[in-house]
Amino acid sequence: MAALLSLTRVVSPKPSLPVPSRSSNARWRWESVASRVVLQPETRRSRFVALVSRASRVVFRDLDADDFRHPLDKQNTLLLRTIPGLNELGKALLGPMTEQVMLLENIGTSLLVSENQLPGLHKLMIEAAKVLDTEAPDLYVRQNPVPNAYTLAISGRKPFIVVHTSLVELLTRRELQAVLAHELGHLKCDHGVWLTFANIITLGAYSVPGLGGLIAQSLEEQLFRWLRAAELTCDRAALLVAQDPKVVISVLMKLAGGCPSLSDQLNVDAFLEQARSYDKASSNPIGWYIRNAQTRQLSHPLPVLRAREIDEWSRGQEYKYLLKRAIQLEDSLNT
Repeated sequence: MAALLSLTRVVSPKPSLPVPSRSSNARWRWESVASRVVLQPETRRSRFVALVSRASRVVFRDLDADDFRHPLDKQNTLLLRTIPGLNELGKALLGPMTEQVMLLENIGTSLLVSENQLPGLHKLMIEAAKVLDTEAPDLYVRQNPVPNAYTLAISGRKPFIVVHTSLVELLTRRELQAVLAHELGHLKCDHGVWLTFANIITLGAYSVPGLGGLIAQSLEEQLFRWLRAAELTCDRAALLVAQDPKVVISVLMKLAGGCPSLSDQLNVDAFLEQARSYDKASSNPIGWYIRNAQTRQLSHPLPVLRAREIDEWSRGQEYKYLLKRAIQLEDSLNT
């Protein structure tokens, strides 16, 4: 199971951020005026009425996961693919029974998003999937005070994404669509099978007497290294849909310490400067050791590091090349 926030265990999302109470029904919505984006007041009722779009929005036809996969993710994924039968074995272990359990849990405890249920959110998902040239999975909204989103693909037949209500409250529509794109990135890159199967291997190794614990610890560390790289890949998927690095960075900033009542005071540039100061503070041997000790057991990179990574990738040739080969979104939606 791949989640938006850092987890201490892989098998399920774990609360890591408190959610402040909401003091007002007033929100802000993004409205496109030619190539400009302006803010206008919005109420809860109108939150998902209009689809977010920009004049420069494009889609990526024939987009392959390796076109935007992070080098560390690519390296570790290639290693996994070289193990004969591993992918097939993982899918066999995570069979129809597990899939049925998750399906019933989602249907029983969440809202299934569709054209008739939260249609604005449904439209955001359909557009994000179209931009990434992938199929849109089932989308559920679940009541939960911890802002998070996660995805799971048991055997590729019935993938789904779950978004917590507190995350919907925290983000603008463009930011929320970037989150959906991040989760779609996990599905497009087939992260789900590797993620869950590796977790099963790790848990199984702990039950082996003697060296089992040492093997499990080694596997867990390798797994978390791969997971952190996979998250960087999916942040790139979010950028491919948002097509504005500040939207993606704003999501990461809010996950680090944002709340609805202070959203108009948050500063993306200041958050990027904070990331640079973190790099500087950990550049000496002692700082590097502390940084490594603090992050080695995290399933996700720190938000400041993710922000710096996506800012750098947005300025690079790889991202610019993908934009050049893309086509206009408006034209594609009419075909």
